Amino acid sequence: MRKIWLIAIGLVLVLAVVGLAGCSSEGTSLGNGNVGVNLNTQQTGIWVSGEGKVPAVPDVAVLSLGIEAQEASVAEAQAKAAEAMDKVMAALKVQGIAEKDIQTQYFNIQKVTRWDDKTQQEVVIGYRVTNTVTAKIREVAKPGTVIDAVVAAGGDLTRVDSVSFTIDDPSPYYTQAREKAVTYATAKAKQLASLAGLKLGKVTYISESSYMPSYNYYKGAEMSLPAPTVTTSITPGELEIIANVQMVYAID
Repeated sequence: MRKIWLIAIGLVLVLAVVGLAGCSSEGTSLGNGNVGVNLNTQQTGIWVSGEGKVPAVPDVAVLSLGIEAQEASVAEAQAKAAEAMDKVMAALKVQGIAEKDIQTQYFNIQKVTRWDDKTQQEVVIGYRVTNTVTAKIREVAKPGTVIDAVVAAGGDLTRVDSVSFTIDDPSPYYTQAREKAVTYATAKAKQLASLAGLKLGKVTYISESSYMPSYNYYKGAEMSLPAPTVTTSITPGELEIIANVQMVYAID
């Protein structure tokens, strides 16, 4: 019996040695060598990133505004909000804003309640109607004037959420930003190759992401404005178009 166990252990050791002999530093071979597993997962090449920034003057202002009315009943609140909103829409059109540039952003009818300590329950005290639109103003020097006109039309029911600035067609700026990003990344790769005593090969991988930060002049979830006595001053400033690239160069 002891001899049988010794023979079995010897066979196991022989098989283990044969298996190890079939392995290399590059991977493991199975069977006749047609199937292999590559154990070398180290990244090769020179990996670099680059960023390109291009300044741009906004040519569109986006104004988010609306009406909020609260009354004892839904019908009363909705009628009051609708009347005020009609006046706001008329004011926007008088200011030269096209109908296609005005879009409903949010509409809501909500119960307004308070806690009754005596009955220990919520009591409905009214209903609030909120109607918000966004308006594209294609004269960037005009947002202040538009806000004043809207506030005068909507009165105390007026709500102005935010004013932001953007560019109607940013494509040319993105093109310039990408060129700058690639130029910077390429220069970085050449420098790294030179410092390391390597010869730079061709590009094997490239990815790109670009964006334009949006800046709000001011913002408030429920900001009401009193009727203005002077013109509201709002300036567009300058935006930055940003492109980022990641590139991988082979090493010859």
